[in-house]
Amino acid sequence: MLPVNKKIVTDEAMRPVAVLIDYQDWQKIEQILKAYELQQQVNFDLNKYAGVIKLIQDPLEYQQNIRDEWS
Repeated sequence: MLPVNKKIVTDEAMRPVAVLIDYQDWQKIEQILKAYELQQQVNFDLNKYAGVIKLIQDPLEYQQNIRDEWS
């Protein structure tokens, strides 16, 4: 885990309301998050799920039948 110097700001009731960190630490965190987002975008492909589910009934018809059971 990345060591980050931080200061927790509390209100009058001693509840945490904010965290202060050094700007350099913030820049490191931003770089890590940006790299993570890029990795997630590259690895996310909906096409691999195409045709996985074989439907035997129209989805809207199924939904209507299920809702009719409730009433």
